[in-house]
Amino acid sequence: MKSKWIYTTATVFFLLAGCSGNEEVVQEHQEKPINEEVNKDEFAYQYPLTGVGVKEESTSRAYGVMINNDPKARPQSGLHKADLVYELLAEGNVTRFLAIFQSEEAERIGPVRSARDYYIDLAKGYDALYVAHGYSPEARAMLSSGYIDNINGMQHDGTLFKRDSSRVAPHNSYITTEDILKGADDAGYNMEQAPSSLSFLSEDEVEALNGMKAHSVQVSYFSSDLFKVTYEYDEKTKKYERYSNGELTADLDSREPVLLDNILVVEADHKIIDDYGRREIDLASGGKAYLLQRGQWRELEWRNVAGRILPYDENGREVGFVPGKTWINVVPSDKGIENVVVITEE
Repeated sequence: MKSKWIYTTATVFFLLAGCSGNEEVVQEHQEKPINEEVNKDEFAYQYPLTGVGVKEESTSRAYGVMINNDPKARPQSGLHKADLVYELLAEGNVTRFLAIFQSEEAERIGPVRSARDYYIDLAKGYDALYVAHGYSPEARAMLSSGYIDNINGMQHDGTLFKRDSSRVAPHNSYITTEDILKGADDAGYNMEQAPSSLSFLSEDEVEALNGMKAHSVQVSYFSSDLFKVTYEYDEKTKKYERYSNGELTADLDSREPVLLDNILVVEADHKIIDDYGRREIDLASGGKAYLLQRGQWRELEWRNVAGRILPYDENGREVGFVPGKTWINVVPSDKGIENVVVITEE
């Protein structure tokens, strides 16, 4: 057996390691079943952002919530219920999440953090109601212009957004799905239009996946271990667990872990634009991507299609997701980048 080492420039560290051993459903304006692992082909419909089969068509609008990832904000609430999560750098070399919900509701979500322009653009790609607490000057201009339907804690602090006394600001703002829907109703927003569907693999296509094995994957943002992310694949559940700085990403309230079916890591140009360290991130030009599914990885390219970051193969064909939940890490393609070491076996 021969080992092949591939060195490329990126911020991701792939390791061929073994798998580490280590609800209550909230009632909503429209009844939804628990997001179970099922064959979508057995049902007449599927959830548009997870591809999981459902008996009746889901018409609920998606909503995207800005979630704090400062170490003082961990563990967070609600991430395990999100269909799709984007992780990108904000200022200060700190990552922040945009969690998009549609198929499931979280009883409590947070800590909610402030808006940035590139997160707004990503939420716009799903026609999602955008939920944040605060904003940069660029984001404030976008929100006040009517660019996207939104509710913000700057106008609703203490009403829709509640402070948790066990944490200090700005790491203590939370909102419930009930209050998100109340805020949307008060603002006159339509919450009964589901987003267009992502592309998903059939059961047979999932079973036929044939990439290079990678059971443990590490994504680094600069040199800080505080924002070092590890994804570990479990052969029994066929899902990935997520760790931040060695700690399992699990819900603060229920202790349910975040379990993922697709990990998409993409490189994009980052540029500091002001003295506060705010960034401009190029999410339009596309570039190199790594897609992990079922304990395997592929090197692909990504494109921005109607505001969504999607994987494409070398022949220019869109690559489908495994039905389930997806996490997308956007990493810098220049400064602070570590060399990627991919170990494959032939």
